[in-house]
Amino acid sequence: MKCETVLDNLVLLVYGELADDMRFQVEKHLEGCSDCTQEWQDLRRFHADAGALPALEPTPNLLAASRMRLHDALDTAEQARGWRFIFDPAAWLRQMSFSPALASSILIIGFAVGILTMWNITRGNIKTPGPAASVASNQASIAAISGISQEPGSNKVQIKYDTVQQQSTQGSLDDPNIQQLLLYAARNQQNPGVRVESMDLLTKRCGDPRVREALIYALRYDKNPGVRLKAVDGLQSYVKNDIRVRDAVIEALLYDANQGVRTEAIHMLQPVRADSSVRAAFRQLASKESNAFIRKESQRMLASEANID
Repeated sequence: MKCETVLDNLVLLVYGELADDMRFQVEKHLEGCSDCTQEWQDLRRFHADAGALPALEPTPNLLAASRMRLHDALDTAEQARGWRFIFDPAAWLRQMSFSPALASSILIIGFAVGILTMWNITRGNIKTPGPAASVASNQASIAAISGISQEPGSNKVQIKYDTVQQQSTQGSLDDPNIQQLLLYAARNQQNPGVRVESMDLLTKRCGDPRVREALIYALRYDKNPGVRLKAVDGLQSYVKNDIRVRDAVIEALLYDANQGVRTEAIHMLQPVRADSSVRAAFRQLASKESNAFIRKESQRMLASEANID
């Protein structure tokens, strides 16, 4: 085993995280390599010295921010693993160069799919998309969304949006194109009234992870307090089971400039007040918060911890 590989695994060895076979190889290398052994001894001393220091409790904001970055990194990593082969032409070419049978199979499948598609078109089995179906593909040409309205007593939504000319489309809240436009309005619309309307409708579909992500984004970054209030209201049902929602609400409680948003946030966190990051936020507010109501509510939440089910 090379020294470079051993040095890369020494930290894992210190924490007992190496697999048995790798640990055996690293330990065998250390028996005959003085340089790696010296590095190993230095690392163990550093670990012992660091362990002797008092443990500092991280701030609620650091916990929330770290969790969000971790989730974002995991989401990105999963997507890269799932699609790398599809979008890596070089990998396809390398694979086909060593497998003539694979190349032949791909050509045959492509030819068969083309024939089948033409046959379906001529028989009328494949319909050309209408205006609503093309909304998602034309998002880049949308200049603004000028209005959103829901038909009273129904599930129908009408959305007016501008391209070169003002256009509109309508459909059910279950329609993916309607949902896509609402998500677009929530993040890209300059008119705060339209953002509030889109938030109001999106809160009815919070089970969709994309919608929940849009509400978290609005709660953290939207400058309009009305939009943030709508977002926090829509996220209320998920603060108990979704860590990202909980962290966003903690961040709003600690740093939002609007007292109404902070009041809603502190009430939302009551069912999860046993969470360590929530308790840390309450302790910070109970001792340092200038707003009397938020300070007293935080003190009340801490005092009621003994009654948690």
